[in-house]
Amino acid sequence: MAALAAAAACTPRSPLARTGPWSVELATRGVDAPVHRIPALAVTTRGTLIAAWDARPTLADVPSHIRVVMRRSHDGGRRWEALRTVRADSAPLGFGDPSLLVDRTTRRVFLFHAASVQQGFFGGATGARDDDPAVLHADLSWSDDEGLSWSHRRLTSRIKDATWGGFFASSGAGVQLRSGRLLQPFVIRKDGATWAAVLRSDDHGEQWRMGALVGPGLDEFEVVERSDGTVMLNSRAKPFRLVATSTDGGETFTTPRADPALPDPANNASLVRVDPLAPAGSARARQMVFSNTADTARRANLTVRLSCDDGATWHASRVLVPGPAAYSTLVMLPGDDVGVLYEHGAYAGITFARLPLRDIGRCRD
Repeated sequence: MAALAAAAACTPRSPLARTGPWSVELATRGVDAPVHRIPALAVTTRGTLIAAWDARPTLADVPSHIRVVMRRSHDGGRRWEALRTVRADSAPLGFGDPSLLVDRTTRRVFLFHAASVQQGFFGGATGARDDDPAVLHADLSWSDDEGLSWSHRRLTSRIKDATWGGFFASSGAGVQLRSGRLLQPFVIRKDGATWAAVLRSDDHGEQWRMGALVGPGLDEFEVVERSDGTVMLNSRAKPFRLVATSTDGGETFTTPRADPALPDPANNASLVRVDPLAPAGSARARQMVFSNTADTARRANLTVRLSCDDGATWHASRVLVPGPAAYSTLVMLPGDDVGVLYEHGAYAGITFARLPLRDIGRCRD
C-alpha cells in the first residue's frame, strides 16, 4: 500500500501564521483509494492526534469492501505520518464508519466501527449471532501504544437486541464523562424506523451496555457532558438538528426537540466541551464547540460555533468552508485551539484544519 506522503513532506496548504488558522489535506480522492469518507478524530492523553476514516472502492457505504485507515500527528496536526490500515480483510468483508474514544485513565484508544459481509444498515437482519453474515456487526478495535498497533473484538452478541435490524456506531467520536463512564453513540434500525441509543461502559471498556432507544426519527448523533453533569444528545436532522438530554449518564433521554439555531441538511456533525475537566460551575465549564454544514438543503457551509451556556444558545460562529463539505469531527488542542477533521468538496478528500478558539468568538468570564 503506497503512503499518501512522507511525514516530513506534509505542510499546511496555506502560508498562514503559526498562531492563525491553517489546514492540511490528509487524503485525496483517487490516491490510495478511489474515495475517502467518514472522518474520526481524537487526541490521546500524550498529545498524539489520530485521524481515521474509510478508504472506499466507491462512494457506497457497507456492504462494500471498505477498509478503515488512519494517520497520526505528533505536532498538533502540521505534519502527519504515512497512512496505516486499522481494519481490512478479503472481499466481500468490509469495515467502516469509525468513531474514536480515548480513556483518560487507562490511556487506551478505542475505535468503534461497523463490519459487514452481506448487508448494511437498511438491510441488516435481526438476530445477534457474531457469525451471521446477514447481520451488520459492531466491532471494536483498541490501541495501547498511541495507534501503532490495534487489537479487535466483536461486540454484536453482547450489545445487540435480537429484534433490531441494522445498527452501527455513529461515526466521529465518543466521550468520557467526568465520572469515568465511556459513552459511544449508536444508530439502530427497528420496526422500519431509525433510533438512537448510547453504549456505555463503567469499567474502562471491559463490559458495554446499551441504553434505551431514543426516537424514532434520529440518525447519526454526538453526545457531550454539560457542566451540570447532564448529557446532551445532538442528532442530524432536516431542516434543524434534534436535541435531547439525559440525567442518568446517557441511559435514557428526553423527547428530542428541534433546535432552530442549528440548521442542518441531515448530515453528521460534531460537538465537544472546550474543557471537559473545568471546575463545575465555572464559566469555562459551560463552553462548547459545534461544527456542521449549516444549510437546510445541501451539504455546504461548514460552520464552527461557540456556546457559552452549555449549548442552550450559540454565541458566535465562523464559516470554515463556504462551499461544499460534509462530515466533520472536532477535538480541543493545547492553547485553546480547535482541531477540525472534515470532508471537503463533493467528497474530494479529507482535510485537517486548526484554528484558535478566539477566532470563533469569546465568552465573558
